[in-house]
Amino acid sequence: MTATILGPVRRTKPRTEGRPPVTSTYNELLARVRGEGLLERRRGFYITVFCLLTAGLGGAITGFILLGDSWFQLLIAAALGLIFTQFAFLGHEASHRQVFASGPVNDRAGRLIATWLVGMSYQWWMTKHTRHHANPNTIGKDPDIAVDTISFTEEDAAKRTGLLAAITRRQGYLFFPLLLLEGVNLHVTSIRSLLSPAPVDHRARELVAIGLRLSVYLAIVFLMLPTGMAFAFLGVQLAVFGVYMGASFAPNHKGMPQLPAGARVDFLNKQVLTSRNIRGGWTMSALMGGLNHQIEHHLFPSMPRPHLRRARMLVREHCAAHDIPYTETGLVNSYRIVIRYLNRVGLAARDPFDCPAAQQLRRA
Repeated sequence: MTATILGPVRRTKPRTEGRPPVTSTYNELLARVRGEGLLERRRGFYITVFCLLTAGLGGAITGFILLGDSWFQLLIAAALGLIFTQFAFLGHEASHRQVFASGPVNDRAGRLIATWLVGMSYQWWMTKHTRHHANPNTIGKDPDIAVDTISFTEEDAAKRTGLLAAITRRQGYLFFPLLLLEGVNLHVTSIRSLLSPAPVDHRARELVAIGLRLSVYLAIVFLMLPTGMAFAFLGVQLAVFGVYMGASFAPNHKGMPQLPAGARVDFLNKQVLTSRNIRGGWTMSALMGGLNHQIEHHLFPSMPRPHLRRARMLVREHCAAHDIPYTETGLVNSYRIVIRYLNRVGLAARDPFDCPAAQQLRRA
């Protein structure tokens, strides 16, 4: 299945005489969205989701206790990886003020979910994710495309040496295997941010919460299970968490146009051109925590998850009317796009002597 793009690719149609500027058209879109009540909170929905996830967590804990010393515990570990990811989606939505009208109430709910349940720094996520939303896919400004194990720009890939260069050359094919370690990376990075010398709001509160959560979790696992099984349990839980998180966030921007650091692009174009939606209806929305409606989420960050589907129709119509590319595709195809994009970027890390002609000259 191929991606559907409404309008010309990568650029918008030049403004014609008498036509309102794009910034004004965004205000028109925003007024229409507000008029249909799509920015109103849906607390009942989120309370229901939280209760269902809490029940699921309770069921997993019960299963863990009843199974005892059994390798079937790895199924419980996988279930916990899924449940913690779903909780992380709720924490993400609270950070965007999607759940409650009050900012402080959202922060308290988000911190409860992120630190006590998931074991990650809410403050770190807020800081990182706010920068991403302000400058999606903008080189030098979006932390989500900053160089890490994966390189997201050819310039970064070309600087790789040694083992990292070997990984970068095959990073598209290695993307999902590397996500098996992403759960560990997210936890470690968030804790490291709390221990950094830079000022961090609620540093002590989050360190205490994460420390207690981690201590209790590890104590229960290692007291209830043999050492080898306990390590396997933690490995499966973190691997499922990392793959699920990465597989949910990666399709939304990777492989979409990138903007240079000094680019002056209006809000509407910046958010739409750099984002990709995933088709699938309510099932996909539940699976991805609403991230499948990435374009609408970026245009209206505080919009509750249940309203994103209706907003999609309004945004599609608006973009078609103003010749703004609107991209959406199926989930599997989005992964193909991401893998091809990462492999293409990874070519910049290729050894110049890898090409056949160069090898012949070297042998001569």
